[in-house]
Amino acid sequence: MSLSFLRNTWRGLTSMRTALILLFLLALAAMPGALLPQRSLNPPNVDTYIATHGWWGRALDRLQFFDVYASVWFSAIYLMLFVSLVGCLLPRTLEYAKQLTAKPVLTPRNLSRLPHHETATLDGSPDDAIAAARTRLRGWRLVEREEADGARSVSAERGYTREAGNLVFHFAMLGLIVTLALGKMVNYEGQVIVLANGSEFCNSGTLNYDSFRPGLRVDGTDLSPFCVRVNKFDAEYLPNGQADTFRAKIDYQAGDDLTANTWRPYDLEVNAPLRTAGDRVYLLGHGYAPTFTVTFPNGESRTQTVQWRPVDNLTLLSEGATKFDPPGVTDSAERRTKQIAVTGLFAPTALMHDKILTSGFPDLTDPAAAIDVMRGDLGIDSGRGQSIFEIDRSLVDSGRLTRVARQNLKPGESISLDDGTKVTFDGVVRWVSLQVSHDPTQVWVLVSAILMILGLGASLTVKRRRLWVRAAPDDEGRTVVRVGGLARTDQAGYGEEFHRIAAELLSPRRDT
Repeated sequence: MSLSFLRNTWRGLTSMRTALILLFLLALAAMPGALLPQRSLNPPNVDTYIATHGWWGRALDRLQFFDVYASVWFSAIYLMLFVSLVGCLLPRTLEYAKQLTAKPVLTPRNLSRLPHHETATLDGSPDDAIAAARTRLRGWRLVEREEADGARSVSAERGYTREAGNLVFHFAMLGLIVTLALGKMVNYEGQVIVLANGSEFCNSGTLNYDSFRPGLRVDGTDLSPFCVRVNKFDAEYLPNGQADTFRAKIDYQAGDDLTANTWRPYDLEVNAPLRTAGDRVYLLGHGYAPTFTVTFPNGESRTQTVQWRPVDNLTLLSEGATKFDPPGVTDSAERRTKQIAVTGLFAPTALMHDKILTSGFPDLTDPAAAIDVMRGDLGIDSGRGQSIFEIDRSLVDSGRLTRVARQNLKPGESISLDDGTKVTFDGVVRWVSLQVSHDPTQVWVLVSAILMILGLGASLTVKRRRLWVRAAPDDEGRTVVRVGGLARTDQAGYGEEFHRIAAELLSPRRDT
């Protein structure tokens, strides 16, 4: 009983119907990954979603809906689909191999019962009719047979490529499943912002990235070594402010170039990624990084250029926070009362609306910054991570960080604080956002996809058909030639081909 149950279960699992059902379930199971935030991509969004939706969000979290592609149920469907395809394809492949070596079936006794058939009486011998059939059916698989009463026949079959295309399609699908699974294990993807002033980025560790998403088998210690230096960024805009072209002029080095310190130039564009060391470097976006100098009362100064993030993608109006530690202060308590943060808005093309700064165009034509200078405890000594784009509002609410000045500044302008500290807006530098992607299975995914298309095309266009020719002598010394055909698929079109072949094999004086 148990063996019978296992055998029936295996037969059901390895049927093509089950494989199609599992493929549909896999597509259905992937939908939450597109509709819900995923922890592997954006953990803060997941936490916000759970906090907003209460028990429903917590229930989805327990059911792994925020880690869809690593969930138990998604992996189970994936594994069952893999087993189903393997169990289905292996027997079919063996059966197809037998068909390739098998001879076409015997000529039916009564060809007039076939869906397609024609008969004619010709001059000449049966050998002449069979020779003409052999010539016309070149490219078909043929078997000639001697029959009773001097009759001879030819069995022909064509269209084996149809099943081959079907197998190629399903094996390519299997290959696609395997390569996608392997890719999830060994790939990685990271984003980093680099100033376009000759700043460098090296793919030497995960700490060099602003965000990093590793594969299941990637720990970040064996990344492909290469370096990129961003020299300049150029952007062209349409009159309405829409971006036309982006181009970052970069240098890069990989392999032996790292040892020789040789840099190679490259123009990095949105649709022209840099391919080096097995990785791809994409240009995702750009923005502006204002440069501020803070001169403290003791005469020492600190200059920083920190990227600010766009809040309006059309005009590139940006916000951010550039933070400074006072020099020469060793006492931690005193230092936490004198830290400086320059926060506010930056406009590449300044427009004023009721003394509120906005931007009228994304290009750098008339830059200005509306800044708030905050002084006090920035929380950078607490050991907790914080955003480089903003200050901790809880410190402002608690009074540990207070605003001591507010002013709109053009490049080169300054503002002085009550203790003699001076804040200068020196200028602005462009930054670019780069994405590094590593996926050694990408080529195999492409190959599998192409083979799927080719296999599907062959299985849909090639027709499996059979044709038989029998030539038998009659009492008057002539030859009766009968032609019959049978399509092994439900596709239309074989009738035209059959009548065309029959017309070439039979004399114009034919009886139907």
